[in-house]
Amino acid sequence: MGEVFAGRYELVDPIGRGGVGAVWRAWDHRRRRYVAAKVLQQRDAHSLLRFVREQAMRIDHPHVLAPASWAADDDKVLFTMDLVTGGSLVHLVGDYGPLPPAFVCTLLDQLLAGLAAVHAEDVVHRDIKPANLLLEATGTGRPRLRLSDFGIAMRLGEPRLTETNLVVGTPGYLAPEQMMGAEPDFPADLFAVGLVALYLLEGAKPDAKALVQYFAEHGTPPAPQGIPEPLWQVVATLVQPDPPARFRTATGARKALAAAAELLPEPGPDDELIEIFDQVGPLPTGFGPDGPLRRASGVDAAPGLDAAPTDPRRPLGSGSAPEPDVTPSAPGRTPSVPDGMRAPDGGMGIPDGMRAPDGLGAPDRTSSTPDRTPSAAPPGTAGPSAMSETGSFHLPPPQPTVASSAAPGPPQGHARTPDFPGSPRYRPPYAPPLPAQALTPSPEQRADVPTASYTARSPRSRPPAQAYPQHRAARRRRPGPPARVAVPLLLLALACYAVGFWALTRI
Repeated sequence: MGEVFAGRYELVDPIGRGGVGAVWRAWDHRRRRYVAAKVLQQRDAHSLLRFVREQAMRIDHPHVLAPASWAADDDKVLFTMDLVTGGSLVHLVGDYGPLPPAFVCTLLDQLLAGLAAVHAEDVVHRDIKPANLLLEATGTGRPRLRLSDFGIAMRLGEPRLTETNLVVGTPGYLAPEQMMGAEPDFPADLFAVGLVALYLLEGAKPDAKALVQYFAEHGTPPAPQGIPEPLWQVVATLVQPDPPARFRTATGARKALAAAAELLPEPGPDDELIEIFDQVGPLPTGFGPDGPLRRASGVDAAPGLDAAPTDPRRPLGSGSAPEPDVTPSAPGRTPSVPDGMRAPDGGMGIPDGMRAPDGLGAPDRTSSTPDRTPSAAPPGTAGPSAMSETGSFHLPPPQPTVASSAAPGPPQGHARTPDFPGSPRYRPPYAPPLPAQALTPSPEQRADVPTASYTARSPRSRPPAQAYPQHRAARRRRPGPPARVAVPLLLLALACYAVGFWALTRI
């Protein structure tokens, strides 16, 4: 198993080496995928500062391979990025030699697109060369280029980490102004793009010093053999020794390249097909496409990761607690009870301290309640636990509701009160008598029907309203005094009215 770094990154095997550190293929236990990890080799302050500056580059673009995360463990530091397995342009030219012009235009267009995104962040790369231009393993499909290695990149206005008279970069891909100690700027990156284009078209590293000298003495040279004139005009503008004579931006160079690509002849059927292979190689023993086959020691138990060893057929973080065995109980079946609570007789276990004395337990169901034990199923029918066609459990036929001749007892589930002298006996609550139709038992339902009886009921006719007798005593009396008092008072009032009327006529 590989070394685990910072409890998260498991180093698998080295896949490259840079100027500041070695590049490893590593497994990210948190993001569950393989990444490329650049581990710092030197531990001096200057290298560490340049390492920190590189990992701070956060540029999100399809053709830029910028650092994604970083970690530190004791005296070691690393940062990670996407794992690109197609190798670099050096591998591609080493396999095929000079590349077709149309294929070169595709690669240059992607390089300029990524460089435009880098310049938009005010970052000067300062180390554009074929070894830093990686390719995805796309086979014979459309290539995909990634601009990588920001180890000596810097933002405009940031302090330089080198002395004024010291040049940083790769010899053979440095612009003339860089050789003279000028401040890094965007045109220097465009000069390096032009040299990369010559490398792809000629299949060999160009002589930048001789090229600059020829430009200075004779001007723009004619197109080399095998390079179409429209494409050469774009490349010649990129490698002009004078920075103002070059393209001002990567976007401008990209537009000129697109116009030149339209003038190129279409690839013929006899042209060689370019295929980009996987240059990283197979995984070592102990690792699979889904990660390490066993969990290495030192991996943090992050949320969502299992503490048990990793199964290659089961991703980490998919562990879950075992589900309880829940079985639906059908009517007439006793629910399952844990073994620790089961009584010796098969019933529910009750602790000894909670058992009632003899005579104070549950009521005697044989004398106070009707027998509710379902009768045995007739031959040829399924039992209560049989499954129906719809996947549900069959219910037993409904029992007719009849009045029991036995004396009603206390409700089920309550202990019966003992009969002490002078103590009141239990009286059931009053319930009005049911209509006559309610006492009619429903027809017995077969157990093999697909739907249970409680879901499909036969329509019932509404019982007629009962005519209740009206008694005289129940009639409501009118308000007022009785007749034997009201009649004399009425006569007295009439008499007073007559006397008053007679008196008024006399006045």
